[in-house]
Amino acid sequence: MENEMGLLWEVSIVEFLFVTVILGGGGAFAIGRSTALGWSGWGLMAFYVFLLTLAVRFIHFSLFGGTFFLPLSGFWTALHYGLVDYVVLFAIAAAGRSLVRSRQMARQYGFLKAG
Repeated sequence: MENEMGLLWEVSIVEFLFVTVILGGGGAFAIGRSTALGWSGWGLMAFYVFLLTLAVRFIHFSLFGGTFFLPLSGFWTALHYGLVDYVVLFAIAAAGRSLVRSRQMARQYGFLKAG
């Protein structure tokens, strides 16, 4: 598999969509949902997404020949794509958290609805 190295993906767009958006996104959505259900803060969600990002980077590395943080020769490339993965996963987790939190608020404080 030849590397295409775009701004958002390292190996190919299909690999990025499958690993980061579908697999990692499902985990990120679950992280956002669980932190909302547990009434946890944004900091804990950010930490969980960071751990998920490390796992996603490892999948990119082990299955598709992407870079990982070690050895240090590929550190800066891995850091770039790790930050891209983190931003995408954090956005998905925030969407899951907001969806669940808005449902919680509507159920708990239904008397505050306008109209």
